[in-house]
Amino acid sequence: MTDALSKATRTTTAGERETLEAFLDTYRAILRGKLDGLSEVDARRSTVPSGTTIGGLVKHLRWVEQSWIQQVLAGTPADQLPASPSTPDDIDGDLRMTPEDTVDGLLADYDAECQRSRETAARFELDDIGRHPRRGEVSLRWIYTHLIEETARHAGHADILREQIDGSTGLDV
Repeated sequence: MTDALSKATRTTTAGERETLEAFLDTYRAILRGKLDGLSEVDARRSTVPSGTTIGGLVKHLRWVEQSWIQQVLAGTPADQLPASPSTPDDIDGDLRMTPEDTVDGLLADYDAECQRSRETAARFELDDIGRHPRRGEVSLRWIYTHLIEETARHAGHADILREQIDGSTGLDV
């Protein structure tokens, strides 16, 4: 198991923040590993009726990170951030790979956004509050928990897709 994947197993007696951050980083690494090494064709391959792809899941979670950490927690106005491919007319735009998207590009974008999330969140305490347009006030603690939930959920989706594509299973692929 890679260092990033084993980080959560080393936090069994750590403090709350270290534990939350370790679990989030663990699932980020698992998700990333599901796309890493796939061909451009396989990253776009859907084996389910919904059309979900591994590349699309990584792309989606890049935008989830930006939304929750940069917009909700840090309060950065949307017009000061890269525009999400999701729109009111196409709410799933962030789940689809475009012809311009590449595996390397998606991984680089995801890695950069995760690093930006880490750096931004480090400026806040777990009890600090951000404002979500529908949920209202949410703490960094809640945001971390939600990001763990969402990232783990989609890592599970990616795990199934990857097994259907090339038979690979496990935490490192």
